[in-house]
Parts: sequence; structure tokens; C-alpha cells
Amino acid sequence: MRTLGILAGLLLIALTSWAEPLEGGFKAGLASVPITPEKDMWMSGYAARTKPSEGKVHDLYAKALVVEDSAGKRALLISLDLVGIDRETSIAIKKEITRQTGISPEAIALACSHTHCGPVVGHNLRTMYFLEAAENAKVDEYTHALPGKVASVAKSALAHLQPCKLSWAEGKAAFAINRRNNKEADVPKAKEEGKLKGPVDHAAPVLAIHNEKGALAGIVAGYACHATTLSFQQWSGDYPGFAMQELEKRHPHTVAMFWAGCGADQNPIPRRSLELAKDYGNQLADAVDAVLKKEMKPIAGNLVLAYREIPLAFAELPNREKLVKNSTSANKYEVARAKYLLEMLKSQGSLPASYPYPIQTWKLGNAPPWVFLGGEVVVDYSLRVKKELGASSWVCGYANDVMAYIPSLRVLKEGGYEGGGSMVYYGRPAHWSPAVEDKILEEIHAQFGKRGATAP
Repeated sequence: MRTLGILAGLLLIALTSWAEPLEGGFKAGLASVPITPEKDMWMSGYAARTKPSEGKVHDLYAKALVVEDSAGKRALLISLDLVGIDRETSIAIKKEITRQTGISPEAIALACSHTHCGPVVGHNLRTMYFLEAAENAKVDEYTHALPGKVASVAKSALAHLQPCKLSWAEGKAAFAINRRNNKEADVPKAKEEGKLKGPVDHAAPVLAIHNEKGALAGIVAGYACHATTLSFQQWSGDYPGFAMQELEKRHPHTVAMFWAGCGADQNPIPRRSLELAKDYGNQLADAVDAVLKKEMKPIAGNLVLAYREIPLAFAELPNREKLVKNSTSANKYEVARAKYLLEMLKSQGSLPASYPYPIQTWKLGNAPPWVFLGGEVVVDYSLRVKKELGASSWVCGYANDVMAYIPSLRVLKEGGYEGGGSMVYYGRPAHWSPAVEDKILEEIHAQFGKRGATAP
């Protein structure tokens, strides 16, 4: 194993080089780079914040795993310690990665951890914030620099592509609570009495990358829970950041990456202390470590990748008269959205009837199906995919473009914040149509059925 080194501010962790391919026929490369803002700036995730950040608890990271099969096909996973990225930023990042590495945009998955102690990026949730010119300039500066930083870590991972052994298994962590069905104040007692309500997904899928000698070189783990333990003014990856930090401490010279599952309606409860964030991080690290200590399932075969953006329809759109009325509302967020949509009407002549929603699927040989969904996806999607594609399926939310909450039909009918109330903060013109869940599942099935069909 090569030693850990720093080159031009970039943390590189390389797999040892071998002459012969390992069983399974894969190569992999890993790298990590800090993306912590160099200046104190506005933090994302909470509308209630009234001032910029004040230092950090630990760094935020962009991490990369590139996998190549025996036929030379490559897939690139990027994990980002950010609340989310918008469509424009996602396109810019993928374009720069493609320019520097040659990996096609369809083969690149951008997975945000959804930490609420990261910076505002691009136009993600921008109708939530009322920033002065100086703060807007900081957001623009950070967003403009992000594609280059992310592309550099992808390029470094590719430069350290080496033969490896991939394996997988599934652990369990039980701290995610359905926040729609359990009042936060009631959770400790309900948990003690075994009376927690609502669907959850406590699976902690683990992908391990080992070298020829059996040494661990990389860990990729997922979990379906909001990264909302913390709400203070310091940069932090929240519980996912602490979990990956702990895993890298326990396994030196290893890159540990996190992807967020369908946790849009799941919270770590109780919340709001650094000690709790560390504890949840340790619980997830323990779950991953328990998997790593047991025999894992080896992965063999070729990569099968698919990506498509489907037109996800909105419900009834507001007319101009409705928007003008909303622009004088007592709700400042409704006012911000109305003004934003009125400008869109003026410049484009109409409001969009749908959104280009990204759906991406991977099959790493004989590993479980891996689905990447844009937006803040509720847990029903994970549970349905597992029911229809296999109990061990992996479903990543907050991927490629975080444009809004993605409710299931059940949640859409129930309403509330996840059901449609949050659309105002994302600047979307209306709730999703009742067909939202079936349209997404239909495309997931189509991609696995087509086995690699892609669309620009």
C-alpha cells in the first residue's frame, strides 16, 4: 500500500499496483479532496439562519471512486458533503469531469450527503434565502470553483486505477425515525415502549474495495436518514461526516464514502448537539464495521449503466393573476417564489409543465441493483424498489440534482412539508402530479430491462 500523501492540496489514497488482474476482473481508484469554503459564508439547509458560518468542526469533502470492468467500461461515484446541488451545477461538474477524464456524464453519479452544515451552492433552495450582494458573491464564487475541485479528485482517482477485489454486504443502524409519524418530543418514550410509527429503512449497504493482499482500500456505505442533527454555524458533515471520519480512523489509508438513501422523511432523533452527531456517526461506523468483519459477497461481472431524464409533471400550474396575488403575501417565501416565477413568465412566456428528472441505474456485476434518484426522496421509494427489484437493492437519493422533495403517492396525498409544502423553498411552480411515483418506478424498471440504454 502506498503511503498517504498530499499533492497540491489533494489527498490521494492509492491502491497498490499488481501485475495480474484479481478475481472479478475489476480495477478501482480512490481519492479525496477538501471542499470546505475558504471564507465564512451562508450555510444551506435551514431558513432560520441569520448569519454566515463561523469556522468548522471538520472539513467537508468531495471523494471519488472510479470502477473499471474487464471490458474497460468505467463508472464514477462522487460523494459530496453538501446539502444538494442544482441542475446547472451538476451539468457543469460532469462536463468538467468529462473534459479532464473522458468519463461520459451518464457514467458519473454525484451523491450529496445532504448535510445541513454545508454552504449554499448555485441556485439550490435559493428562494429560501434573502442574501445581500456580498453573500451572493461568495455563493457564486464557491459554486464557480466547485467543478474544478470535483474534477480534480475524479482525475486523481482515475490516475490511481489499479486491480482490486469488490465485495458487498448489508448492515443495520436503527437511529433513523420517521419524522412525519412521530413527534420529536415523544420519540424517546415511544422508542423505549416499542411504539414508533411509520415506514423506515434501517439498512446500511456496504461496498468494500480490497487489494490483492486483502487490505481494505475503500469503503462505500449508504443510509436513509436526514443529516440534520446539527443546526449551528460551523461547517460539518453531520453524522455522515463523523461516520466516514471514524471509519478512516479505524482503517488507515482507506477512503470512506457516504451516499444518502431515501431519507427525506427520516430524521435522527433526538437532535441538536455535537455529541449526538458523533454518536450517530459512531453507530453507522459500527454497523459498517460489523459488516466488514464478516464474510462479504464477492462481486464479479461487468458494469451495466443507464441514465435518463424523464419529464416529471407538475400538478395544476398557477396563472399570472395568482402569482401577482402571491407576490404581496405576508409569507416572504411565497413572495420570493412568486417574483421568481413572474420573471420566468416574462422571459420565457410560460411556466414549465414538468421537470427533467434524473434517474440513473448501475449494476456492478452480480452486486444488487443500484438506483440513483434526484431530489429529496421519501423512504417509500426505497421500500418499493426493494420489493420489486430485490430486497438487497440500493437506492440513493439526493443524486445528480436536488431540485425538490420527491413524495410517494401516499405522502403526496397526505400533504404536509414533504408532500408539497416544501416546493415554495425550491421555487417550483406547483406540487408534483399524482403520477410521480409510478413514472419514476416505470423508468427504473425500463433501465434495468434495457440493460444499459442511455439518453442524453
